[in-house]
Amino acid sequence: MFGRSAKFFISLYEYLVFVGETIYGLFRGPFYGLEVLYQMKEMGVSSLPIVVLTSLTTGMVFALQTGHALSYFGAKMYVGTLVGLSMLMELGPVLTALVLAGRVGSGIAAEVASMRVTEQIDAMRAMATNPIKKLSSTRFLAGMIIVPLLTYISILSGILGGMIVAVLNLGISLPFYKQSVFRMMMMRDVFVGFVKPFFFGFIIITVGAFVGFTSEGGTEGVGKSTTKSVVISSILVLVGDYFLTKVLLMILY
Repeated sequence: MFGRSAKFFISLYEYLVFVGETIYGLFRGPFYGLEVLYQMKEMGVSSLPIVVLTSLTTGMVFALQTGHALSYFGAKMYVGTLVGLSMLMELGPVLTALVLAGRVGSGIAAEVASMRVTEQIDAMRAMATNPIKKLSSTRFLAGMIIVPLLTYISILSGILGGMIVAVLNLGISLPFYKQSVFRMMMMRDVFVGFVKPFFFGFIIITVGAFVGFTSEGGTEGVGKSTTKSVVISSILVLVGDYFLTKVLLMILY
C-alpha cells in the first residue's frame, strides 16, 4: 500500500516537473512554427468530423428527450433554452474533451512512446535538441489553440442538432427556437463555456505527452501507454469538470 502511494506521488511530481518544462519551452528558442501548424492540422482538421457528428447527434437526442418530457407539463417551448445552456456549459466541452482524449491524446502518447522505445528521443538529446520542447511544447501550443476552437464548433453543432429536431419533430418554429436559445444565456454562462476547453485541453495534451515520454517495455509498452493516456485523461476530465464547475459557480453565480 505504501509502495503504491509513494509511486503515485513520485509520478505526480514528475508530471508537474514535465508540465513546467513544457510551458517553459514555449518561451525559449528555437521556435518550431511549422511543427505547431502541422500539429494543429493533425489535431483539428482530422478531429473535426467526429466532433461535429458527436455533438450534432447529442443535440438531436437531447432535444428529442427533453421535448418529450417537457410536453407533459406544457413546457415544450423551453427546449431551445435547455439545449443551448446544456451544450454551452457542459455537454459541448465535456463531449469534445472525451472525444479528443480518445483521438488526440492517445495519438500523442503512441507517437511519443514509439519514439522513446526506438531511442529517437535519446538521439535528439545527443544532437543537442530538447525533446520536451520539440515534442511536447509544440503539441501543447497547438492543442491549447485547437481544443477550444473544436469545442466552440461542437457547441454550435449541438445547438444546430437541437434546432433540427425542434423544428421537424416538436413543431417549434425556427425564429422561436433561436430566440429561446439566446434569451436565457448570460455572459457568465458564456464564460463557463469559454474556460472549460482550455482546462480540458491542458489535461489531454500534457497527460498524453507525459505518458509517452515515460513509456517502458518496448512495443508492448506503446499500446499500454496509449490505453493509459485515454483512461487517465478521461478520468481527469470528468472529475476535474465537477470541481471546475463548482469553483466557477461559486465565483460567478
